[in-house]
Amino acid sequence: MLSEFSLIERFFARRAAGQPSVAADGSLGIGDDCALLAPRAGEMLAISTDMLVEGRHFFADVDPEALGHKALAVNLSDLAAMGAQPQAFTLAFSLPKADEAWLAAFSEGLFALAERHGCALIGGDTTGGPLNLCITVFGSVPPQAALRRDAAQAGDDIWVSGTLGDARAGLGIQRGEWQADAADAASFRRALERPEPRIALGLALRGVARAALDVSDGLAGDLKHILDRSKLRATVDADAVPRSAALRKLPLDTQRRCTLAGGDDYELCFTAPPAARVAVENAGHKAGVPVTRIGTISALQSAADRPAIDWRDAAGAPLTLTLQGFDHFHAD
Repeated sequence: MLSEFSLIERFFARRAAGQPSVAADGSLGIGDDCALLAPRAGEMLAISTDMLVEGRHFFADVDPEALGHKALAVNLSDLAAMGAQPQAFTLAFSLPKADEAWLAAFSEGLFALAERHGCALIGGDTTGGPLNLCITVFGSVPPQAALRRDAAQAGDDIWVSGTLGDARAGLGIQRGEWQADAADAASFRRALERPEPRIALGLALRGVARAALDVSDGLAGDLKHILDRSKLRATVDADAVPRSAALRKLPLDTQRRCTLAGGDDYELCFTAPPAARVAVENAGHKAGVPVTRIGTISALQSAADRPAIDWRDAAGAPLTLTLQGFDHFHAD
C-alpha cells in the first residue's frame, strides 16, 4: 500500500526531477521545506491559484489523465490572460485512496502539459479525503506588459480567441439537457475536459491588448469583470461570438446560453484600440489561434450609470437576455 511519501516520490517527485535541484538562478525545487523561485530579470512574478472539487468542477468518472491536464490548464490560462510566461507550479490534493492506476494516469496528463509549457513542479502537499485538487502557478511578466482587467479604455474593440460554448454544450449532454451525434458529443466532451491554455496568444498580445482575462465562468460574467474594474460599458454582438460548427447545430437559444454564459472555455477575452486591429490579427496568427472582434467598449454616460453589457443581434437590434456567469455557490 502506498504511503504519502512513496506516492509523492513515485508519481510526482521523480517526474519533476528532470530539473536540477538548484538552478542557475538560485531557484530550488522539491526536497526542502520551501521552494525558492526568482522571476526573470526585469520581470515580476505572476501568481494564481485554482481549486477543482469533485462534483463541483468535474464528474466522479472523469478520465484521470484528462483531469491531470485540466487541473494545470485552468491555472496556466490565468497566466495567459496576464501575458505571463509559465515558470513553475505547486500541487496540493486530497485523495479518497491511493489508487496507483489513477495516479499514474493523472500525473501523465499533468506533466505532459507542464513539460509542453516548461512549467516545473516545485512542491505541494497531499492527504486523504474527498477528491480535491489545488494548483498554484507562477509565471513571469514585465510589469508594463501585464494585461490587467482595469486597463480597458472607451473606444476599445472587444475580442475573444477560439470559439466559445463547446464546454458548456458538453456539460449539457452529460446532464441530459440536450443531445448531439456521437462525433459532436465527443468534440464537446473534449472541450470540457481538455481546455487549451492560450499561453502563446497571451505573450503575443503584450504591448497590443490593453485589458484581458480568461473566459472561465462565462463571457457575460467575465467581461463584466473588466467593465467593473475599468468603470466602463460594453456593446456586444451576440451573433458575432465565435462558435464551432458542432455548436451551430443546436437551437439558437441553446447556442447563446452556451457561448454567452456557459463557462469552462478558457479562451481569452481582451480589449485593444481600433488602431491595433492588424496587430491583434497578427498576434492570433503567430499563436495559431483565431481571434474574433465581438463588440466595443464605451464610457459611462453619467455618474448614475453602471458598468453593463448591451447585447445586440447581427442586425444591431437590442436583445433582452438574462445572463450571468458561473457562481461557485449558486451553480447552474
